[in-house]
Amino acid sequence: MAEVVVELPEEMRHELKEPLGPVYTEAEVLLAEATEPIIAVGDIVTYHLLTAGYQPDVALVDGKTKRERVEREVLDAIDGFDHQIEVENPAGTLTEELLEALVDAIERPGTVVITVIGEEDLAALPAIVTAPDGASVVYGQPNEGMVLAVVEEGLRIDCRNLLEKMDGDYTRVASILAP
Repeated sequence: MAEVVVELPEEMRHELKEPLGPVYTEAEVLLAEATEPIIAVGDIVTYHLLTAGYQPDVALVDGKTKRERVEREVLDAIDGFDHQIEVENPAGTLTEELLEALVDAIERPGTVVITVIGEEDLAALPAIVTAPDGASVVYGQPNEGMVLAVVEEGLRIDCRNLLEKMDGDYTRVASILAP
């Protein structure tokens, strides 16, 4: 079993409802605004980028959308990555395994898909903290579209603050994500 480092407390859920960037409904329009590298968090986001002809540098998928299994078409489309990593990460948490895989994937040459056994919903926060300035982290905003979060120091600080407020060992999170 993977070691949980931080867990999202119930009272913080409302803080994560606000998108960390503009919301797009068309992948082509989002891609015209995005800067590389692009990190996709979620099966549907990854699927839309792939079907628009763009393979993200890093993709985190869990085979689910809104806690339901994704369609076979979506699963089948998430293919062709140079490297594959599988990690465990229970819902509402971030595990040491997921955080380390994310850091490795961002630094590794080639494209990487991280398949999460559990849930990848919180992975956008550490992705923003870890990714270089100018990188794009794209994640789903339920029933609205895809959020484009372009990494810069102010956004990175906001995400660090959110991670620090979670239950658990933020010092461990910071040590894993430190450049």
